[in-house]
Amino acid sequence: MELKDVYAARQRLANAVHHTQMPHSKTFSALCGNDIYLKSEHQQRTGSFKVRGAYNKIAKLAADKKPDAVVASSAGNHAQGVAFAAAERGIESFIVMPTGTPIAKITATRDYGANVVLSGDCYDDAYNKAREIEKEKNAAFIHPFDDEDVIAGQGTVALEMLEDCPDLDVVIVPAGGGGLLAGAAFAIKNINPKIKVIGVQAARANAIVRSFEAKKLIRTDNIFTIADGIAVKNPGEITMKYISRYVDAMMTVTDEEIASCIIHLIERTKQIVEPAGAASLALALSGSLVEKNKKIGCLLSGGNIDVGFIHKIIEKGLVSRGRQLKFSVVLSDKPGSLSSFAGVMSDNNANIISVQYDRMSTEIHLNETILHITCEVGGFEHGKRVITNLEKSGYKVIFNEKIF
Repeated sequence: MELKDVYAARQRLANAVHHTQMPHSKTFSALCGNDIYLKSEHQQRTGSFKVRGAYNKIAKLAADKKPDAVVASSAGNHAQGVAFAAAERGIESFIVMPTGTPIAKITATRDYGANVVLSGDCYDDAYNKAREIEKEKNAAFIHPFDDEDVIAGQGTVALEMLEDCPDLDVVIVPAGGGGLLAGAAFAIKNINPKIKVIGVQAARANAIVRSFEAKKLIRTDNIFTIADGIAVKNPGEITMKYISRYVDAMMTVTDEEIASCIIHLIERTKQIVEPAGAASLALALSGSLVEKNKKIGCLLSGGNIDVGFIHKIIEKGLVSRGRQLKFSVVLSDKPGSLSSFAGVMSDNNANIISVQYDRMSTEIHLNETILHITCEVGGFEHGKRVITNLEKSGYKVIFNEKIF
């Protein structure tokens, strides 16, 4: 791949995708000691950057010899990108998704014009079925990341970033299979090699981080993260070739940091970004960067979040920021005990959200009960005062995990 391939991709995409905004954020800049610019790919057509690579691949195929159909395996943003791109070029598309894919994602993909096929329990099953359809329908398989035309298409996002903010010092890019990171890093380093490129992954889905450090492909067998858009077990061979050469550093963020970042974005910018898309800003806000007083571009890669999952992310974010407190407390199992406990909570301005009784625990006496409490507080310092005053009032407070 050459830089001219990224510019050629941009020509193909000219009337198909948005040149998304890249505003400066005073709020996030103040929080992390750097000038933060947010590349808003969550506002892209189909809701993510994925449409760039899919469209470039399909448009290039159509220009050479229009395929009978295209096929892809995906339960996420790639599915919608391929469906949209194929419809725009008048090509039939088949998207294979695992049977457990949320209805909202299936419906969205169908609405873009795809034939959705549900097969298997996981991505690997869906991938194998897609390869069968590739042969049956004489279709072109559109890989989500490990393809140079796809990588070139993703690299167009970096061209926009450097046009809108040519004096960036650092660019932070989320990575799953590595297509976006490979394309962005390739374009940036070939235009301005002084710009530092940092890739970011979820701490519990870190195959690229490990591969980058070991200088060889490493598979991660067990992944568990709220950032499903970058939860990839196997990095691409092609993507790792570019990442190893052009990326300066690979780092990770925790799910708690991602969830906290999503709440920041909702509260401060009134925008919803999916967990994978928020990973770049989460890294900038985490305190892990050594850079200070630098111009940093954070690529918010997507906004396709499952509505039914939002409340879980918000709850996780509130806990990680000290705004929601979860603990257990031992009470005497007699009339008035709950009222007395509630009085202490009220005196300390802690708002109780939920209470669950537990009389069956082996850790208590027959005349005791455990209350599992969730409450709202004003932050870590307020939470510490609440717990301290409960203990001063004679209550035994139990935490399932360390909070303070």
